Amino acid sequence: MKLSKPHFAAPDDAETRRAIAPVICYPPDALTPVNLDDLAALRQKAAKFAEVTIAPRSAGCIDVPAGCFFRIVSVDGAQVGDLNLWNKADLTERFYSGKTRALHGTHLSTGDRMWSSFPNFRPMATITADTLDWYGFDEFGGSVHDVIGTRCDPYTGKLLSGQTYHHCCHSNLTRALADHCDLPLPVAEAHVHDVLNVFMCTGFTRDTGQYFMKASPVRPGDYLEFYAEIDLIVGLSACPGGDCSQEHSSDVAACFPLQIQVFDPGAAARAQHTPPPPSSYDRSHGT
Repeated sequence: MKLSKPHFAAPDDAETRRAIAPVICYPPDALTPVNLDDLAALRQKAAKFAEVTIAPRSAGCIDVPAGCFFRIVSVDGAQVGDLNLWNKADLTERFYSGKTRALHGTHLSTGDRMWSSFPNFRPMATITADTLDWYGFDEFGGSVHDVIGTRCDPYTGKLLSGQTYHHCCHSNLTRALADHCDLPLPVAEAHVHDVLNVFMCTGFTRDTGQYFMKASPVRPGDYLEFYAEIDLIVGLSACPGGDCSQEHSSDVAACFPLQIQVFDPGAAARAQHTPPPPSSYDRSHGT
């Protein structure tokens, strides 16, 4: 609980200190720009070849080859989803939400990339289309597709409520990855990581800086689409909070399915795709 008022007096120059202009920590200008026109042209050639439907309060995984597109689709009603990405050949290389947030901001949209964990630290996927890009930031500071929340999980639920709940996104993703890769549950759980909250509308309160959620603006047919930069396993949980207008771990919230659809631009196009190399940082000097 944040203090209602400070316990220490402000210095005489407090307002001057507060008025200092901020500096962007990681200027994005040095990043290789995304050629969205080329990706859009490639997408026109792509045909759907696989899909998986994620039942409410559940999760699923699907393989997406490098050079293909995948789309997360709202099917029947307002529903948010928690997205994990893994390198198909090495599950220890996975989506790094914190550094993605540092590079692109709190909420992602078209042209932003999803970066992988150290030491590889490279783009895993690029967002190529977002039917909710019209939302922007609302008067509360809320926006969609955040990389500030972690994922609903049974450990925090137990801490705050004393209750045991087995359909949190963390639990759903653990079971889905275990089934997909034939792994024991404890091994799979170690690979589940902080997420991209697809379709979720979130922000930070301006008085206390607390993470908030509100009803998602997602409608049936809305989607977020990506270009796979490397061979991926894509995991998605249909959050038990539905549109997250009230709570995010619930057996009573209205929940709906989500879909992951995969589109292939063809073998010739995929052959021309060069996956981004791992980071060139020389680790021999220590980290």
